[in-house]
Amino acid sequence: MLIGYARVSTRDQKPHLQQDALREAGCERIFEETASGAQRDRPILKATLEFMRPGDTLVVWKLDRLARSTQQLLETVEYLAERGIGLKILTQNLDTTSAGGRLIFTVFSAIAEFEREVIRERTRAGLEAARARRRQGGRPKALSAKDLKQARALLADPEITVEEVARRLGVGPSTLYRYLPAARHSVREGQQP
Repeated sequence: MLIGYARVSTRDQKPHLQQDALREAGCERIFEETASGAQRDRPILKATLEFMRPGDTLVVWKLDRLARSTQQLLETVEYLAERGIGLKILTQNLDTTSAGGRLIFTVFSAIAEFEREVIRERTRAGLEAARARRRQGGRPKALSAKDLKQARALLADPEITVEEVARRLGVGPSTLYRYLPAARHSVREGQQP
């Protein structure tokens, strides 16, 4: 029996593309999970593997849907082989039920991990170069020191609401509260929020 496993990393992502490909491949049952690939403990994957019987084949759309590291992937394939279960990866056209498929699978998994490591190294190098130039990564601050000074002055007036101040500064009230947690209360008492 062909058993499909589909995984997306976040709730915003949808597994429709994977589901369609798994159905087209002839999967009789498809298990779906929302979890990071780096996460070792994935309950749906565990349930999928427990459901499978010798002679079945686990079908995944892409290699990275199953595992994030060569070690994790090879452990999973070894576990499947010990139980007499095959693995088929649709986008790479790999099938571990044959000797050639197992060889190519091992090479591809090593290349995939190498690619992730290169991306990680480039990201790290880019962040270090930015730090050396005294630049900081991430989003720019929503409110400058000048904006905060203006907000404090406006909030000192009990006639002006936090929502109005936020609107004038072009941010949401929650952003203003994040920068000035006790905005209304502390400004009235003459404290610096």
